[in-house]
Amino acid sequence: MMPDSVATEVRASWRDYLELCKPNVVALMILTSLIGMLLAVPGWVPLHILLLGNLGIALCAGGAAVVNHLVDRKTDTRMARTFQRPIAQGRIAPVEAAIFATLLSLGGFILLFITVNPLTAWLTLAASVGYAFVYTLFLKRATPQNIVIGGIAGAAPPLLGWTAVTGEVHAHALLLVLIIFAWTPPHFWALAIHRRKEYEHADVPMLPVTHGEQYTKFHVFLYTIILILVSLLPYATHMLGWIYLSGALVLGAVYVYYVVRLWLGHQKRAGMDAFWYSIVYLMALFAIMLADHYILGPIVPSAAV
Repeated sequence: MMPDSVATEVRASWRDYLELCKPNVVALMILTSLIGMLLAVPGWVPLHILLLGNLGIALCAGGAAVVNHLVDRKTDTRMARTFQRPIAQGRIAPVEAAIFATLLSLGGFILLFITVNPLTAWLTLAASVGYAFVYTLFLKRATPQNIVIGGIAGAAPPLLGWTAVTGEVHAHALLLVLIIFAWTPPHFWALAIHRRKEYEHADVPMLPVTHGEQYTKFHVFLYTIILILVSLLPYATHMLGWIYLSGALVLGAVYVYYVVRLWLGHQKRAGMDAFWYSIVYLMALFAIMLADHYILGPIVPSAAV
């Protein structure tokens, strides 16, 4: 690992700064934010809300991701998956990363506050602080249930998209949050099983490290069942129709196949297979929500919370 004091001697590229923002993670968040926007109204979302709202959410999410890199820079050097990260390798100095995170988060907050609405700005800031500080600084190293408790911050984007359009928190938007909240533990624990030795070496108390792989596999299965049940709530509450129900059941059945294969099988890549399918699952589930919304027609949202 390169010392912090000489980090500025290495010239960072724009790709290093982009990597700090975790663009793949942010892209998935913006997808769910976009769908939250589209589900909130019967027609099309105003263009300035669509563009500026998602840009502001993306900037705040990117700022939180930079803080995650900054806090985890020493841990990152001890894991094969992360040791090449820009701060861990000294290509970007911690103070530069801190300034970058501040500019991103402040810029996103101001953009949302001025061009969208204050509610969305404050909720986005709260979600960013929850991920960057509550989860990364405290929960991640305090409890093996870190991803369960901290998952609420990562589940916020569809709510943020919804409030960006309506200016209100609706029960249907909270259902979208609940789906991602239930999705996060089986998604992340599948990866943690595959990377257990790295987390153990880095002294990060992920569930496979503290309770063993078999215990974690069983909980991946249990949380997947919870997720599938939660995913049926938009149909049960008449938020969405039969197109969504059919898609949710098919996607859920395939997910169960992957987690049972992980739980009962012995394939080395079963954890990563379940992890990658979980991403496909979430993207497809939200895409089917959108198809149902526009094909069958929107249902009037429930009252604001």
